[in-house]
Amino acid sequence: MQELPYPVVTTTSLPGFRLHSRGKVRDVYDVDDDTLLIVTTDRMSAFDVILGEPIPWKGVILNPLTLFWMEKFAHIIPNHIVESDVDKYPAALQPFRDQLVGRSVLARKADPLKAECIVRGYLAGSGWKSYLKDRTLCGCALPEGLLEDGKLPEVMFTPSTKGEVGTHDENISLEQMREIVGREHADKAAEATLAIYREASEYAAKRGIIIADTKFEFGLVDGKLTLIDEVLTPDSSRFWPAEGYEPGHSQPSFDKQYLRDWLETQDWDKTPPAPALPPLVRDTTAAKYQEAFRLLTGRNL
Repeated sequence: MQELPYPVVTTTSLPGFRLHSRGKVRDVYDVDDDTLLIVTTDRMSAFDVILGEPIPWKGVILNPLTLFWMEKFAHIIPNHIVESDVDKYPAALQPFRDQLVGRSVLARKADPLKAECIVRGYLAGSGWKSYLKDRTLCGCALPEGLLEDGKLPEVMFTPSTKGEVGTHDENISLEQMREIVGREHADKAAEATLAIYREASEYAAKRGIIIADTKFEFGLVDGKLTLIDEVLTPDSSRFWPAEGYEPGHSQPSFDKQYLRDWLETQDWDKTPPAPALPPLVRDTTAAKYQEAFRLLTGRNL
């Protein structure tokens, strides 16, 4: 695993700035009436539980990777980023730069849609389990004969509710999402989700990565639908190596599926506290994140 010139950050402390929220991975602070400071820590969550140990430097991988994708898809939908260069942050934030460099952004405040926008191109994870049970995926009937991790007949938009930390999200239909967030916003979010996924999948395939599925979050900034939070990271996506891909079994991955698979072997009911991670599992997960960043962006951190 490559050693990176950043401290490992599990929890931030910024006296003088009000903590807006602390999620599974991100600490969010109010900067002013219009701006948030979003800090991507090295905390790791799995099965909606925050683990006791961080994945070293995860935040400095997720943060620039999200910036990379947001810039790439700005022609599809606007995003909430204001600034990512800590040197250009307000003077009052400069004393905390060790906690912020490489892992933070200033972003416009948005009113988040109360739904997560999930898109699936392959039959994996919970989707495969659902298919085995009744030949459906998120309530949609699928044909017989599909394989584990096989390509779906068509890309599917499968939104979910957005649960609080420690609670589980629930799959919903597009019609249910329309009832929750409004028809116009739901339809625009679904359209943007599918457009981003298709373009990203084509890009990633040229770099040896299959994007099996991913999720996006959107919010309203001045009433306009805006891409927020993280985009196409190893936390929010399934990334598989294209070389050696073969449906019919679980694939090796560049995301946290490796860690999830290890947790599945433990005597754990998926409620806190999670099992302690062995150093090998922790370091292997970190290395997978670093490799995903290198392949997708063409650069090292």
